[in-house]
Amino acid sequence: MSFLAELWRFMRVRKKFWLVPILIMMVIFGGLIVMTKGSAIAPFIYTVF
Repeated sequence: MSFLAELWRFMRVRKKFWLVPILIMMVIFGGLIVMTKGSAIAPFIYTVF
């Protein structure tokens, strides 16, 4: 959690708020890959990307 607090502090001080959507999309795609890793849907998800 200290990493997230430090990252937020960095973005707030340096006005790097444009990084927030990039980080959110990375978390969403990472979660999607982890959730579908062992399922039958996985081959279909990978063909989308």
